[in-house]
Amino acid sequence: MSEKFKSGFVSLIGLPNAGKSTLLNAMVGQKVAIVADKPQTTRTSVQGVLTLPGAQIVFVDTPGIHKADTPLNKRLMQTVRNSLEERDLLLFLADATSPFGERDRRALDLAGKTGTPVVLVLNKIDLVKEKAKLLPLIEEYKRHFAFAEYVPVSAAKKKGLDELQRVILSRLPEGPAYFPEDYITDQPERFLAAELIREKILQATRQEVPHSIAVMVDKWEETPRITRIFATIRVERDGQKAIVIGSKGAMLKRIGTLAREEMERLFGVKIYLDLHVRVQPGWREQPAFLNALDWRTMAGEDDH
Repeated sequence: MSEKFKSGFVSLIGLPNAGKSTLLNAMVGQKVAIVADKPQTTRTSVQGVLTLPGAQIVFVDTPGIHKADTPLNKRLMQTVRNSLEERDLLLFLADATSPFGERDRRALDLAGKTGTPVVLVLNKIDLVKEKAKLLPLIEEYKRHFAFAEYVPVSAAKKKGLDELQRVILSRLPEGPAYFPEDYITDQPERFLAAELIREKILQATRQEVPHSIAVMVDKWEETPRITRIFATIRVERDGQKAIVIGSKGAMLKRIGTLAREEMERLFGVKIYLDLHVRVQPGWREQPAFLNALDWRTMAGEDDH
């Protein structure tokens, strides 16, 4: 008798910079979430779908768990809470290079309130030279929370992912395929293009420009031979605008080239990318603008 099809929703949670987006991309086998070595890179919950011969796993990436001290951060934390509801499994990502701390304990408290089984995924094990240190760290996490299982991985090096997939599948219920076989993500190309531009800014400007950057695609023109994308980079101060543009426009050109090349790889078409930088003070405090940034609310339902 053949095995029944399994499917379910799996949320990735953890502190900022634990490697959730890197793991999501590695598990799905394609880039669906942007990656930067800065906390709070992910701003919305990103869905990635892995379809196997006998199962379908719907992964939901989330912003890192953090203190909600601005309208943007409050919105991010609401996204996290929403992503914990009605899930079949939670993957709690922890950085193997960092000791267990109070922030981890608070994050686990949030996960514990769901009643959903939680798997500890100890990430970045490739950066731990003395592997003997991993076991005491796992024991420390287990002392604070009753994990269903634990799996050490390196999302960046794609190590331990087969075991993680096995653990996930062992805990998924029987169910239908929620999405077509070739479906990878719920993000529209327009939103993904804006996110890729933002990723390249974060990577290229390093510590000089914090997360006061927003990118919006103003115009999208598709022809059989080329897709033309016109986008505006919003910053909060004139000094940030100068950094993003760079000397004689060199930084903006570099960001544009990197983003265009990645879009061409991802979308499989030739891209013309036109970027502009505009100062918009305090955009993180403006609900209507935050709605415009989130593709889920692009229907125009502004907060008043």
